[in-house]
Amino acid sequence: MEGNGHAKDKNLLRIGSRDSELAMKQTYMVRDALQKANPHLKFDIVSMKTKGDKILNMALSKIGSKSLFTKELEVALEEGVVDIVVHSLKDLPTILPEGMVIGAVSEREDPRDAVIMHPKYAECTLASLPKGSVIGTSSLRRSAQLKRRYPNLRFESVRGNLNTRLRKLDSADDYAALILAAAGVVRMGWKDRISQYLGDDLCMYAVGQGALAVECREGDSDTLDLLAHIADPNTTIAAVAERGFMRTLEGGCSAPVAVHTKVTEDSVSLKGGVWSLDGSEELLDTMSTSSQNPDASPESTQPPEKVAKTSINFCGIVILSEHKDFMTQAHQLGVSLAQRLLDKGADRILKAAKAQNVINVPPVTSSTSAISLEEKEAEAVNGS
Repeated sequence: MEGNGHAKDKNLLRIGSRDSELAMKQTYMVRDALQKANPHLKFDIVSMKTKGDKILNMALSKIGSKSLFTKELEVALEEGVVDIVVHSLKDLPTILPEGMVIGAVSEREDPRDAVIMHPKYAECTLASLPKGSVIGTSSLRRSAQLKRRYPNLRFESVRGNLNTRLRKLDSADDYAALILAAAGVVRMGWKDRISQYLGDDLCMYAVGQGALAVECREGDSDTLDLLAHIADPNTTIAAVAERGFMRTLEGGCSAPVAVHTKVTEDSVSLKGGVWSLDGSEELLDTMSTSSQNPDASPESTQPPEKVAKTSINFCGIVILSEHKDFMTQAHQLGVSLAQRLLDKGADRILKAAKAQNVINVPPVTSSTSAISLEEKEAEAVNGS
């Protein structure tokens, strides 16, 4: 739908979204949840293309921007064209533009990566594929981990949106399999194509993968109150821990960084890792914290930012003050785990990976189709 201009109707909430098929499906999910919680409200969806959708002649990892899929939406939010914006959480930097916050993180879909096999290998796993089989993924995070686990396989780039990549897989013998985020595959309705889910022993997932984030203006208390009804506590705890980990490492789309998080009623466990691009170097560690004793949580050198008297900001995510104790521990857990990896040499691995990636990533040709949310995986470490 088209936006309704800048006039604010208290019974209308305008939702910004990228116009890719996956992004729109995710936006409908958030809209439906908000509608269920607020049946008296009306909703308009305002869709648009972002810089990442438009650039056709350069690989995303070479552009150097951390907001390729969010900037235009955030401008619309700042100018009052929309009231909220729906993102894949993994697309949002851990430092948001001034005046912007994440008002809700909705319940996480399966965060694991998934293997989609060529029909002739439908009964196979990665371990049972013939030697030399080509696996389609340009995600540095995935290829670094899987090269280490499966040195007999080849990992090559595959471009295009999810529909295009699936068609390339099925219509030719170029690829034996694709590696995709299970969440995107499920949301597209293709769960029956998943041949194998990759556990953390094979391929840890991206920070925020599988979760949706709803961004709004920091001072918009009415909207923040609405969004609080659709926030999922366990997903938010995981997101706070993972984003604290990522910010402390200063990782991103040019170096392989991954996590695995487990949240229970009274504790959170975070496993994190960094890799060299070829997978030859790997640093892993795990830490956990319990909510039973707040004083026992790891000490943080990066205190959360204060947004208002009734809320606290953890790497962009707004948390009501009554929930701050466990969230503070989760954030501190991520920071402490990252610091432990840095003490073991993660900084050297990350710097080398980033430098090598700048040299190795080829430009996108003008014939490449427009890049959309679900296509980010073809270029970035943590993609779809």
